[in-house]
Amino acid sequence: MKNIYLLGAAGSIGTQTLDLVTRYPKQFKIIGMSLGSNHQINDDILKHHPAKIVCLRTSDKLKEYQELYQDTLFVVGDDGLMQIAAYPIEGVLINALSGSAGLRPTIKAIESKKDILLANKETLVMAGEIVKKKIEEHHVSLYPIDSEHNALWQLIRDENKDDIDQLIITASGGALRHLHRDQLQTIKKEDALKHPNWSMGAKITIDSATMMNKGLEVIEAHYLFDLPYEKIKTILHDESLVHGMIQFKDGSLKALLGNADMRMPILYALSYPNRAKQSLTPFELSDLHFKKMDFDRYPLLKLAYEVGIKKGLLPTVMNAANEAAVKLFLNDQISFLEIESIVAEEVNTFQNISNPTLDDIIQCDEMIQKKVFDRVKKG
Repeated sequence: MKNIYLLGAAGSIGTQTLDLVTRYPKQFKIIGMSLGSNHQINDDILKHHPAKIVCLRTSDKLKEYQELYQDTLFVVGDDGLMQIAAYPIEGVLINALSGSAGLRPTIKAIESKKDILLANKETLVMAGEIVKKKIEEHHVSLYPIDSEHNALWQLIRDENKDDIDQLIITASGGALRHLHRDQLQTIKKEDALKHPNWSMGAKITIDSATMMNKGLEVIEAHYLFDLPYEKIKTILHDESLVHGMIQFKDGSLKALLGNADMRMPILYALSYPNRAKQSLTPFELSDLHFKKMDFDRYPLLKLAYEVGIKKGLLPTVMNAANEAAVKLFLNDQISFLEIESIVAEEVNTFQNISNPTLDDIIQCDEMIQKKVFDRVKKG
């Protein structure tokens, strides 16, 4: 039996994880989790997955939850996430939160000797060097459950790293992939949220359309696999059936293929080093299309490479500006292309510092997000 702490239980990754827990009741058990803002969804989750500790986003219905589920300890907000991460029962922490909110609980869980199953890209983007040091210091493991990084992890698992010439991360191109840049001026959020292959949360779906999501993945891959950026490539792949590839120094390629179903990488990480059997829609090999990445079409991906190489606080600045800009776009306060211009301006005007502390990173994230929100309010 493996105990699980699940941050982001009401999101896409979270609900698929809960589905696996339901399917494998003798292997997995929920000990703690954080819920979302939809109380009907929260109630349904709690009825099927009672937990010892649960974090609510706000305290407005705290008493109601406490009365309904008297055997559960309810905590609230960012402090509540930290309480879950530090809860004293042994287990693994699945971080499926969206955005920078996932960083501090990841650090706290590592310090509490919990292995991490990571879907929160921002954790490594903002503080990759700090997280890696913490993992080594506390003798825990970090396993990726993003489909691309999980695929690369499986591909690399039995290989000699010196034989690897490059990692290849595939990208669908998102909802707007067939549009030229001059067609993006009037894009509405409804258009950008129609991902052709995956069902995901709003923020990551917009990031897929701008390719910022792939930029975050490039930085994440750098820290996960200890390879320089020049060995991490991205390629457009319409079908999202090839989740990752590695090319060896002899020119040969090794790829991992599978349906666009996140339960596969989640279950692989939960079951590692073994593989658990599960029944999914049969995989059917169809036509596969690949296209060279166009950095002019997707300038935020190019920016992510540049920021990743420079390190310091710039990855935090880029991520924070993007996080704020996407929220503004989803609230109909800015245009789609303004996401790019806001992120680029914040990165290009920021005075970088090397070797930031965790406090530096958190303060920078808050400052940049506030700056972006305030600028739009004044504008």
